[in-house]
Amino acid sequence: MRFYSMAFATTALMLTTSLAIAQANKTLTGTVSDAMCGKKHMMKGESAAQCTRECVKEGSDYALIVGDKVYTLKGDKTAIDKFAGANVVVKGKATGTVVTVDSINAAK
Repeated sequence: MRFYSMAFATTALMLTTSLAIAQANKTLTGTVSDAMCGKKHMMKGESAAQCTRECVKEGSDYALIVGDKVYTLKGDKTAIDKFAGANVVVKGKATGTVVTVDSINAAK
């Protein structure tokens, strides 16, 4: 019986730890874009902000470009939209490459 209790406790600890790692609080600095275009906007003659907004209207998600990484941004689209094409600091919960935005502000 003691073995099963120990095994259960170990499993519970591992699960709790993996959930904490899976949804880590992060602060990321990058550029707001869209998931379809990523770093390179495809609309010729349009600004990065205009391209981002058009792609989001067509169904793409907002994204944060950090170096070569593309993070999908989830949260208040109105707040994120204000920073389309701009450099920002995003604070939120990250799960893999998806960030649920708690706050977004212009980068200094």
